[in-house]
Amino acid sequence: METIIARKREIQILQSALQSPQAELIAVYGRRRVGKTFLIRNVYENDIVVEFSGIKQVGLAEQLESFVHNISEAFYPDTPLAVPQTWLQAFRLLGKGLETRSIEKGKLVIFFDEFPWFETPKSNFLAAFDHFWNTWASRRPNIVVVICGSAASWMIQNVVGNKGGLHNRLTQRIRLLPFNLAESAAFLRHQGVILDPYSLTELYMAVGGVPQYLKIIRAGDSVAQAIDRACFTNDGWLRDEYKFLYAALYDHPEKHHAVIHALADKGAGLTRTEIMNVCKFSSGGGLTRILDELIESGFIAAYLPFGKTNKEVIYKLCDEFSLFYLKFMENSKASGTGAWAAKADGASWHSWSGFAFENLCLKHVDQIKKALGISGVYTEQSAWRYSPKEKDETGVQIDLLIDRKDNCINLIEIKFYKDTFVIDKGYAAQLRQKRQVFTAKTRTRKSIFFTFLSVYGAKTNEHYLGTIQNQLTIEALMEEV
Repeated sequence: METIIARKREIQILQSALQSPQAELIAVYGRRRVGKTFLIRNVYENDIVVEFSGIKQVGLAEQLESFVHNISEAFYPDTPLAVPQTWLQAFRLLGKGLETRSIEKGKLVIFFDEFPWFETPKSNFLAAFDHFWNTWASRRPNIVVVICGSAASWMIQNVVGNKGGLHNRLTQRIRLLPFNLAESAAFLRHQGVILDPYSLTELYMAVGGVPQYLKIIRAGDSVAQAIDRACFTNDGWLRDEYKFLYAALYDHPEKHHAVIHALADKGAGLTRTEIMNVCKFSSGGGLTRILDELIESGFIAAYLPFGKTNKEVIYKLCDEFSLFYLKFMENSKASGTGAWAAKADGASWHSWSGFAFENLCLKHVDQIKKALGISGVYTEQSAWRYSPKEKDETGVQIDLLIDRKDNCINLIEIKFYKDTFVIDKGYAAQLRQKRQVFTAKTRTRKSIFFTFLSVYGAKTNEHYLGTIQNQLTIEALMEEV
């Protein structure tokens, strides 16, 4: 078995199924290239008796031919099987094949990869699978069926949230997410890559914690070299990734692209109504589904601003690579050595780096809470913004606030900076104004603590001492929780 980095909880779930006294039906879903197939194949390396993989954009006949070929190889290597006409017939063949292995000790694992692609128009695949599980597999305690797919929204709608024969039939489900910052560092170390905190942060901000994306950097590379090679050369590995990323998940991704573009242009996020207006959608009927699909696939996140109602939820782009692509790669003429370095001082870079670092911190709230010593306190977290309604008012944005049940609020000021940050008189005045506006407009009576979070922290000078109660560095975000 190859070494699996992190994924402790997921490994435990998969391994516990092998000890279960009942049949197990496990759904594993998550975005493209996050490591789903790698995880399943390695944990069940010695237990998978037959594996199937759906084929994208082919018809029923081709799917059935591939399916039966795998049954033949697994159970009847010397006897080619005739291709059946229906999925019901195909699953009967699978059941008979598994019965030839019934005397073996231990669990028999059946793995369906790219499960959503089996469901071609009018094929009745899902109904046949439902019948196979309910009438045959679920009655055999030595069976583990694992279904896996990148189309997370399809998996949720048709498997996890199935209202038919599969309703509540799943025994376990695993939503596989990208690595967090600490897991990314561990993955890179395993690849022989050691990065300083700033470089690690910059790489994560560009490609996130997707294992296959992290492989763009080699031992001895700088982050700039890796990004140049993968993103700004004609044959760069990530050059065309964006157009395949959404097409692999959604049959008609045009409106998904429109929402992602709109959120990429607005770092503070947009409400549902604002998204409709920016994207010029004629009605909101399909927008709810699109937003849900993007959230479930991990591309966007929904936040309820402090003191607001559910109708005022803010949607923010949280997929690092999508933001990076739209900011720097889409329609870019820059290429080759130095392409990324040439962009790293412009206005677009400063806009992107601020938003991307905020996004990184929002994903590591549990680590922030641990560093602040409030892991055991119930909290709600969000960003907060105030748009001036009068000419003499000032607009304010709080990068992250943690509203605590113990009658306190942490206002987190987030700053991406490659050295120790120095808070001067003007910056301190801005922070005090943020606090005053927040207190006045929310009318909160809770204790307010200002926390400063950056890669290397801030210098403890007079302006810091008069404004900031505590500070965190990137090291805090790499703590295990």
